[in-house]
Amino acid sequence: MDREKRRELAEAYKNRRPDMGVVAIRCTATGSTFFGASKDIGADINSNRFKLSSGSHRNRELMALWREHGEDAFEFNAERILEYEDPSEDHSEELALLTEECLESHPGSKRIWR
Repeated sequence: MDREKRRELAEAYKNRRPDMGVVAIRCTATGSTFFGASKDIGADINSNRFKLSSGSHRNRELMALWREHGEDAFEFNAERILEYEDPSEDHSEELALLTEECLESHPGSKRIWR
C-alpha cells in the first residue's frame, strides 16, 4: 500500500462518525437484559459477542447465561442512539444518562460493564 492511500485511510478513520448510544444484550430464554453505554455500538456488539463466545466475558452473570442457554438465545442490538455533531467531543455524560434511562425503563435489567 502506498503512502498516499495509507494517509487517506487514516484520515477517513479519524473522521468517521460511529453510532454512539446504548447497547442491549437480551437473553430470550430468561428475559434478562443487560445495557451498556457505547462510543461505537458496532464494535462493542462484536466485542461482547466475541468475549462471550470465547468464555472470557467479565460479567459473570451474563457469561453464566451464555453457557447455559447458548448463542442462539441472545439478541444484540442498539437500544438507543445518541445524536451528536462532533465525534471528537466527549459524550460520556450523555451516554451515561441514556444508559440510566434504559435501566429505569426496564425493571430488573443490569449493566453489561460495571
